[in-house]
Amino acid sequence: MSKRAVLEVIALDVEDAVAAQAGGADRLELVTDMAADGLTPAAATVARIRAAVDIPVRVMLRLADGFAAGDVERLARVAGEMRAAGAEQFVLGFLDAGGGVDLEAVERVARALEGCRWTFHRAIDRAADRWAVRKQLADFPGLDTYLTAGAAEGVDVGLPTLLAEAGRRGEPGYEQQLLVGGGLRLEHVPGLLDAGIDAFHIGGAARPEGWGGPVRADAVARWRRVLGD
Repeated sequence: MSKRAVLEVIALDVEDAVAAQAGGADRLELVTDMAADGLTPAAATVARIRAAVDIPVRVMLRLADGFAAGDVERLARVAGEMRAAGAEQFVLGFLDAGGGVDLEAVERVARALEGCRWTFHRAIDRAADRWAVRKQLADFPGLDTYLTAGAAEGVDVGLPTLLAEAGRRGEPGYEQQLLVGGGLRLEHVPGLLDAGIDAFHIGGAARPEGWGGPVRADAVARWRRVLGD
């Protein structure tokens, strides 16, 4: 690898954030309520974590379980509240009832995030047509990353798709960084690195005691060593 691979760790609170940074994480994804697969945290949590760590933090914009946007104007207001609390990077992704990208919702929220970088999350793994999502979002300002396992079922099933998409990097619709996460295990990493994938996302893998326990620095450090220092 010509550069250090990015390791992003899910954090729920300040304790998680500090441990992830100590273990070698490059970035945090900040969420709450993992029972709903991660929702928008409180603004106060954003402010505390921004004060506690100096690595980048991407804040989830998702108000309810599932991939429907719901109240788009509320989402835009919440985005403003997160920015006021110190958030500079975000995570989002909305689908319509047919499994296509909800362009109206993404456009509205992206306007509220003007000047910020953001990830389109694993909604792409539930989309009816992955390529259509990429094509429609290709020129969205601020979009620099797709978080994906290659399939809704996780990396085990999605690995061929991930490798194929890595091979297309730089083509129209494939300029954004591929951030692999969702059932990701250490044994997947060598092949993904060999394919040129340079960003990895972990949640439960950073928590040896499960989601009821905190992120542990030693668990993060193990991933850091495998990815390279």
